[in-house]
Amino acid sequence: MPKPAFRPSFLAGVDHFNSREFWEAHESWEELWLEAESDLHRFLQGLIQLAAAYHHIKRGTYRGAVRLIDAALIKLEPFPLRFCGIDRAEAESSARRDRERAVREETLAESDYPKLLFIDEDESPIPPRDDW
Repeated sequence: MPKPAFRPSFLAGVDHFNSREFWEAHESWEELWLEAESDLHRFLQGLIQLAAAYHHIKRGTYRGAVRLIDAALIKLEPFPLRFCGIDRAEAESSARRDRERAVREETLAESDYPKLLFIDEDESPIPPRDDW
């Protein structure tokens, strides 16, 4: 069975994440994660955990959010901030801030949720290599 097309699923996940549809982002990336054979497996898992953390924050289940933010940041740390067509610097900075808010069980305003920023594909192709 062939792998799913990386680009459409990955970009759908980014669009869902940026629309605060975190469960849907998780689902879009999970189908790629299940098939990934390279280090992209770890990268996708980090994005999935970040999306799941914000899903927990939206639901008010803060303990799960804290645990998932920690796991996501560990998974994403080895990768450049500008990787796979996105710049996730703002999202990771927000995640660190929002982790502390989750510890205090603070609700986030709609404008507080982070975004993954698109970058030039010449600089960072999607997927970053053929062997994903």
